[in-house]
Amino acid sequence: MLTGKKGLAKTSQTPGKTQLINHFLINDSWYIVDLPGYGYARASKSKKADWDKFIHSYLDKRESLQCVMVLIDSRLEPQKIDLEFCNWLGEKGLSFVLVFTKADKQSAVKTDQNVAKFKKALLATFDEVPQYFITSAELHLGHDEILGFIGNINQSFEAPRFDPEYYKVK
Repeated sequence: MLTGKKGLAKTSQTPGKTQLINHFLINDSWYIVDLPGYGYARASKSKKADWDKFIHSYLDKRESLQCVMVLIDSRLEPQKIDLEFCNWLGEKGLSFVLVFTKADKQSAVKTDQNVAKFKKALLATFDEVPQYFITSAELHLGHDEILGFIGNINQSFEAPRFDPEYYKVK
């Protein structure tokens, strides 16, 4: 949706197909990183646990990470797994926004109801709801807003400085 290049990221009707970290270099200046989904994947519990550990480790140790975009299916009421992931991000102090997807698959009223329920559920553990976007890949809804948000983040980003002294053997 963001790049305008259909087929860039592989999608499937079967959740859990993405099992690797995929890096997409955008305009030779910044990356979108696609992580495996954690929700409805058709995989064993041990495989899901491995993904969970892998994703948490990746996000927790990523020095150049600016913001996590948590994709949430707008057709669904708040899911425990999504709320737990948001709470973990909050506990770790990792910046995140919510991206409610598939808004074209139902009425705007139903989308708004589910977003309101999700926000209410988050307020049980957060002082305020993170910024959020309502999107549709089919209708390009939210496209410009998300790109504007990313542009603002990229403007204020200062890459970690490489210090060769840190790596010298003492």
